[in-house]
Amino acid sequence: MNSNRKIAMIVGFLFIIATVVGVAGGRVLDSALSKSNWLGLVSTNANTIKIGVTLMLIAALASVSIAVWLYPVLKKYNPYLALTAVIFRAIEAVFYIVAVAVTLPLIALGQEYLKAGSPDSSYFQTIGNYVLTIKDGSGFFFAVIPFALGALAYYYIFYQSRLVPRWLSVWGILSCLALLVASFSALFSGPPFAIAGGWMILAAPIALQEMVLAVWLIVKGFNPSAIASEAAK
Repeated sequence: MNSNRKIAMIVGFLFIIATVVGVAGGRVLDSALSKSNWLGLVSTNANTIKIGVTLMLIAALASVSIAVWLYPVLKKYNPYLALTAVIFRAIEAVFYIVAVAVTLPLIALGQEYLKAGSPDSSYFQTIGNYVLTIKDGSGFFFAVIPFALGALAYYYIFYQSRLVPRWLSVWGILSCLALLVASFSALFSGPPFAIAGGWMILAAPIALQEMVLAVWLIVKGFNPSAIASEAAK
């Protein structure tokens, strides 16, 4: 197995991990933090929150690893955009880490809330709501924007180089643009700054596209003629 084929397979599996684990982690956290009385249930759901945080950290690592593994291949076609993709995906990972880092203290906050007798109106709830706003802002806006910009960088290189079929590259570019629209819409409609409701229609295409791209890279790899053409230069 040559190095380009190996990279394509690794990137394909990373796409699957980043998407599937990221979605699973988000749903696990939402199951513990989206209820009206979530603060009183935090202690009970402590393990659920820890599992969700762990999944989100795995997804963040997989996400930045995609651009890192792609860099040796993409830099041959456009080194500046290849580096841009790495930088933006690293920024994305940082914001996901921020989102999960502020989530863990909610467990201690929930415990103190119960010790105080679960008051109907208290600074516990105010602090908790602020923390959730930071979590949502980091995870659903400030992380998604660099994700989309980083993905746009490598999809443009894919389109330019024909490393993957152009229909797949165009699908990726259009899906990233739709995701940007959904993200900014969430910003102006929040808090919470979550892509939800009708805006999910704009966020769904990139998830499906990345799964198709992942399977393509695992099964087909990069276009051999595009690799040979660049090598000839």
